[in-house]
Amino acid sequence: MKSLRVILSGSFARFLLVGLFNTLVGLSSSFALFNLLHLNYWASTFIGNTIGAIVSYFLNRTFTFRSRATVGSSWWKFAVVIMSCYGLSYGGSLLLAEAAAAIWPGIPAGWLHNGAILVGNGVYTIGNYLGHKYFTFRTHVQAGSRAS
Repeated sequence: MKSLRVILSGSFARFLLVGLFNTLVGLSSSFALFNLLHLNYWASTFIGNTIGAIVSYFLNRTFTFRSRATVGSSWWKFAVVIMSCYGLSYGGSLLLAEAAAAIWPGIPAGWLHNGAILVGNGVYTIGNYLGHKYFTFRTHVQAGSRAS
């Protein structure tokens, strides 16, 4: 139980809390753009994720990772992680949707694309946490101190 409390009180728990909010913002935007404004898959997911990413940067910098990195030194790393995760997760999930369409041609394309958005979002979330923890907002051991 103690290890569970440590996990829940750490950066991953804060990331999940921020991620829940970002997911509501970004995923809602993606679905609205795709289903209500009838933008294509890539435009919908890109714009939705950009909206979520802006919120995510500021919340993750200050709340999740409690980073002292300056905006100037961290925003570009954040963008690299976001864009890499975006391309890999949403590109991969779209390929899976296209494969599913070939196997089950009776499934409506809209369902497959909505499913791809959902699956892509899950992969995107995991990749973002790892990228931001170990690249964007990582902490360095101070000179003269020992890492434990």
